This record gives sequence, structure tokens and C-alpha cells, in this order.
Amino acid sequence: MRALSLKICLLLLMPAIVRARTINVAPHTAVASLKQAVGQARNGDTIIVGQGTYISANTIIDKALTVLGRNRPVLDARYQDEVVTITSNNVTFDGFVVRNSKTGSMRDFAGIRLSKVQNVTVSNNTLLNNFFGIYLSDCDYIRVLNNHLSGSNDLENSGNGIHLWKCKYVLISGNYVTRHRDGIYFEFAKKSTIENNLSEKNIRYGLHFMFSDDDTYIRNTFRNNGSGVAVMYTRRIKMLHNTFTRNWGGSIYGLLLKEISDAQIEGNQFTRNTTAIYMENTERITVTKNDFNANGWAIRVLASCYDDHFTNNNFEGNSFDATTNGSLKENYFSNNYWDKYEGYDLNKDGIGDVPYRPISLYAQVIEQNPQSVMLMRSFIVNLMDKVERAVPSVTPETVKDDKPMMKPWKR
Repeated sequence: MRALSLKICLLLLMPAIVRARTINVAPHTAVASLKQAVGQARNGDTIIVGQGTYISANTIIDKALTVLGRNRPVLDARYQDEVVTITSNNVTFDGFVVRNSKTGSMRDFAGIRLSKVQNVTVSNNTLLNNFFGIYLSDCDYIRVLNNHLSGSNDLENSGNGIHLWKCKYVLISGNYVTRHRDGIYFEFAKKSTIENNLSEKNIRYGLHFMFSDDDTYIRNTFRNNGSGVAVMYTRRIKMLHNTFTRNWGGSIYGLLLKEISDAQIEGNQFTRNTTAIYMENTERITVTKNDFNANGWAIRVLASCYDDHFTNNNFEGNSFDATTNGSLKENYFSNNYWDKYEGYDLNKDGIGDVPYRPISLYAQVIEQNPQSVMLMRSFIVNLMDKVERAVPSVTPETVKDDKPMMKPWKR
């Protein structure tokens, strides 16, 4: 009886085993294009595309397939359309050079588009000179892994590198993005993770996201982008162990936070930015264990911010550690290291015995009159700042670190 049952199970499984095939694509063969192979394939098949250049004016993958490139085959749209569109669940797309999508002001043409799908992996591809690089729309449980994306570096003809709209549970990991409008863009993309990516030399933002709650950004580098990183209209985000560096210029920030609540900014490195963190209309933000080194402004916290906490950070070599445009009430500083602190520690517990006021008079003057920056490091400015710290009259009296550290925190 048991043997009969086993035979019945094997017979039931055989159709599934028989269905899985491998289809090979190569130039000048019976199957000479990816579109032709998809047409012949059935759900569960594997398509292997060999070395060569293939015209791909919007090849649509509408079946559950594993599509693999061998020796970096090229899919070229020749500026006629999108290159590849994935409309089926359970697809793997790996190992291609995808290039030369169409550009346009009325439609967001992409190198690789995913539309209303789940459980898709896009990995190990090189995307060159596409309008948008990888575009996800209304997708869940997607993995975008180890791709290299380079745009045209032309604002009118550049979309975003990796673009998400109305997505959930997406993993963006190990990608390199450059020369696009925004390197990585999220809108209504929730419960997703961006990790171990390098986004540099993009025209506008290295990372830009709005209305995207409960996301985590960890161990990424955002370097030398036109306007740094912008985070807007979002709740419950975590930005952990990232690097924000060399974002220089007027109105350029390492990290801009606007209309953000209940966020954790921890363990990040902010180096050589015009403004490391700019905060507007934020609530309950925890900024802790970060290093602020050699920035123009380390933090600019507007008076519209409420109940934000700055603890255990290192502030070293910044022109200005902090500034604001108002009274800045109900925001808290504690246990930070400030290299400009000139207090003492009589009981040798590692904590300064007198509070440190990070907002200088000169910083407030520049906030109101930017042209006064020409007086930086003059004797009179240094004297005015020392007097103001001793007897505050212009700077917000409530902004102080009651427990300044005598030595930098070791990470």
C-alpha cells in the first residue's frame, strides 16, 4: 500500500518536473532574442541569454521565469522604448547590460520596469544611459541587488536611478548609482530596507523619499550629490551607520529632514558637508552616536522642531556646531563631545562641570545675515562669542548640553 502511494505521488509530480525547461538564446540561432524566448517559455522555465547585443524595445516578461545573462549580454532599446518590463510574479532577472531606453516628459521610460508584481529579484545588472534605471510600481517583496546604474548626467534627460512608487517590503542592497537625477527615490514605499549602496555624483539627491513610513537605511554611502539626501513627510524611519560626505554648495545638505516624526538617526558619519543635518518641522527625532566632522554647519534645527534629542554625538572640526532661527524650545542635548568646549572636569568623571552652549552668537548673526561670514575667525567675533556664552542674551538660553563629554566617544 505504501509503495502504491509513493508511485502515485511521483506520477503527480512528474508533470511539474517535465514542465521546467532551459531555453538558450544566442545571436544567429533559432532563438535569437529574449522576446522570442519568453514567447516560447512556460512558467517555471529558465532562459539563458548568451554573449552578444540584442535589440530589446520593451521586452515584456509576463511569465514566472528565471532569466540569466551569461558573459554580460547587452539588451539595447536604441532609444525607442523601455528595455525590459516585468509583469509576472516569481521572476529572477540577472546578469545583463541594459541600455539606451527612450526618454520623455510624458512617460517615465525605464531600463527595467516592474509593475504590480511580487517576489521578483533584479540582480547583477549594469544599466547604462537609461531615462529611469530600475522602476518599481505597486510592487511587494522585491529584491534589487548588486546592480550598477549610470545615467546620462543631463537633468532634462535623466530620471531616477532606482525609483519606487507605492511599494512594500522591498530590499535595495549592494547597488551603485550615479549620474541620475535622484540616485534612489521612494514615494509611498513602506516597510523596506536600503542597505550597503553607494549613491554618488547624482544631479539632485543621492536619496530622496517622501510619504514612506517604517523604512530602514543602513550602511549606505551618499557622496558628492547635488543636494545631498532629503527625507520628507515620513514617520518611523531608521537611518543607521550611513556615510554622508562631500555634499557642498549653497542650500545643500548631507541630510535634510522635513516633516519627520519618530525617527532614529544613529551611528552615521557626516563629513565635509555644507550642512550635515537640516531639520524642519520634526518631532521626536533621536540623533545619537553620530560623528560630525569638518562640516560647515553640523546641525541646523529650526524653531518648528519639537522634542528632538541629541545624545552621545561627536562634534569635531565644524565651523558651527549648531544653529537655529528661533528660540528652539523642548529640544534636548546631552552627553555629546564638543571640540570647542573649554570647560573643566574637577572630579575627573569624564563629564564637563559646566554646561556647553553649542549655538554661538556668530552663528545666529550668519543665520540672519549670511554676508557676515566674511568675518569668520576674526578676533572680534571670537570675543563676542565668548562673552555670549558666559552671559547669554541673543542665543537660545535653553539650548545647552548639561553633560558635555571631555573626550570623543569611541565607536
